[in-house]
Amino acid sequence: MPIKYYLLLLLLSTAVTADRQPFSYPSCKPIPARDVDLVQFAMNLEFLEAEFFLHGAFGKGLDIFAPYLARGGPSPFGGRKARLDHVVQSVIEELGYEEIGHLKAIYEWVGGIPRPFMNISAETFGEVFDMALGRKLMPPFDPYSSSIHFLLASYLLPYVGLTGYVGAIPLLDRFTTKDLVGRLLGVESGQDAIVRTLLYQHSGKKLEPYGITVANLTNKLSWARNHLGKCGHKDEGVVVRKKLGAEGRTRTNVLSANNYSLAYSRTPQEITRIVYGTGNEHVPGGFYPRGANGRIARSFIYKPR
Repeated sequence: MPIKYYLLLLLLSTAVTADRQPFSYPSCKPIPARDVDLVQFAMNLEFLEAEFFLHGAFGKGLDIFAPYLARGGPSPFGGRKARLDHVVQSVIEELGYEEIGHLKAIYEWVGGIPRPFMNISAETFGEVFDMALGRKLMPPFDPYSSSIHFLLASYLLPYVGLTGYVGAIPLLDRFTTKDLVGRLLGVESGQDAIVRTLLYQHSGKKLEPYGITVANLTNKLSWARNHLGKCGHKDEGVVVRKKLGAEGRTRTNVLSANNYSLAYSRTPQEITRIVYGTGNEHVPGGFYPRGANGRIARSFIYKPR
């Protein structure tokens, strides 16, 4: 479902009957769930990152590197080798391999879920950027066309995953699960930091032919995620107003954090609203045209009678 239709979907969702819409208003509260379900929900994001990074670096994904992790789930659509310079190529290769490790760890600790069908095509990323800028870009944004394009597209991924891990940790019961998620969060945070740092180095550069700087574009993308998540300010670009920077003393924002310099957290509802691009956890779209997998994600999907 094209992301550009998300406002229409939100408008229509207010008109459906109560028995078809479990929540009348966006939910921002944590949901009760077992440890295994919370961690398996995160696998959806790990699958997305793995396939995007591996395809961008090598032109092939889990079907070649670790097919058993997919557990019979369909191959992603639209991924391809990106045109990357030597430094970014090396970084994205590393991130792709790390994501394989993350999926293996979850698979071995709590068990895996089938890989969801994912659309990682240039068109899907282009729709995200169109939405963030409020206009249709011409030529369409293509994440695979250059290093800076791929980094900007990568900006969309690890941060959403890390906020989900931050939100999950207080809800976990078992020490072993907390240990696993803490370790996953550490590396996920590092991935986000390196992507943001590489983008910060180009923060004042205009992305042509769109006439917008890299810094402003990251802020637009963060605004879009805040808007879709519907639970307040939890996302910031790599250059911000000084009052949003660390201790209100810097505009540099390589690490996105709150006024105490602590990480933001998100619930599964917020995350699905963002990655579906619909602003509604009950309506799949975007990177997951058929919805994410696992007990939590599937419980959100409308079931027609």
